[in-house]
Amino acid sequence: MQDLKDYFLLRKDITFLNFGSFGACPKTVFEDYIRWQYLLESEPVQFIAFEGVKYLQLAREALAQYIHCDADDLVLVTNPSYAVNTIAKSFPLKAGDEILTTNIEYGACDKTWNYYCKKAGAIYRQHPIQFPIQSKEEIVEGFFKAVNENTKLIFISHITSSTGLILPVEEICKKAKSLGIPTFVDGAHAPGHIPLNLTTLEADYYTGACHKWMMTPKGCSFLFVRKELQKHVDPLIISWGYDSAIPGHSQFLDYHQMNGTRDFSAMLTIPKAIEFMQEHNWPEIARQCRNMVQDNALRFCTLLKTNPLCPIHDDFIGQLYSTRIQLTAPEQFQRMLFEKYHIEVPITRMGNEFFIRYSINAFNTQADLDVLYEALESEL
Repeated sequence: MQDLKDYFLLRKDITFLNFGSFGACPKTVFEDYIRWQYLLESEPVQFIAFEGVKYLQLAREALAQYIHCDADDLVLVTNPSYAVNTIAKSFPLKAGDEILTTNIEYGACDKTWNYYCKKAGAIYRQHPIQFPIQSKEEIVEGFFKAVNENTKLIFISHITSSTGLILPVEEICKKAKSLGIPTFVDGAHAPGHIPLNLTTLEADYYTGACHKWMMTPKGCSFLFVRKELQKHVDPLIISWGYDSAIPGHSQFLDYHQMNGTRDFSAMLTIPKAIEFMQEHNWPEIARQCRNMVQDNALRFCTLLKTNPLCPIHDDFIGQLYSTRIQLTAPEQFQRMLFEKYHIEVPITRMGNEFFIRYSINAFNTQADLDVLYEALESEL
């Protein structure tokens, strides 16, 4: 794999194995970010009140081409949590309704749906995923056994945070569509990580982060809503876009894009981030990263005396890998790895279990995983 470490701003003294949490920005993309901020500060009124809509449109058009959808079905938001809250607040839940999900979703999203379900007297049903996973078919079959006449929405991760697993969302969306159940996919980890085509996926709602694997600066994500559902989605913040005196061509964009003064410079770097990936043949980079992740998976399982959560291949494993780890003080152990060994790696919690999750991107080498392995071997 070509050495791209010098293209990033990451500290050289850190073994950085946590790209999955917040990404990391290449220098050229960060410079583009600063350029937009200078432009903003040189004439704030023109930038925010007049030119901003045009700039955001260019960013949405570049993103739409990259993830294969209509640009007018996308609105740029700061993070996926914002997007999930937008849909959850608008979704017409009634007492007894159910939202079906899994027990391995992102904790902040669980909290959001629990909040709105409790307000409505609805149920947030978390179907347990059984480990070790054997196949996609097993997941889909088991998941849909939890569907009943009260199921009003399926909410599911494309790639899970704690376990790093790629879930069969294409199959789930297709089956849900045949049953007339809308789907909302949390794709925070998907764009720039695995191929994403929102047209063929056919999810009704989809959110993804650009500041993770697409490598834009922080505060750059998107919400996709199928066109016929957009009129039912209220803005999370009521501002000038609501009942606009000068409405644009899309009420969806007016409602969700014009929501008060904010610095949206990070969102405008999307074209530059895509350009960076194209210049460096990102599909090949991603393939090599996946190979490194998968080639080391069983090695870490053996060290930590555990079994893999799933088959080690592209159906389930991309550039993230999680392994169970037995710890009594996980937060302290994670901090020790950083302070003593200068390793940035997360230890996540799911129920009563802990997982150590490494992620690999273009600046990583086998030596980085060796540093982690040797630290774990020494401390455990």
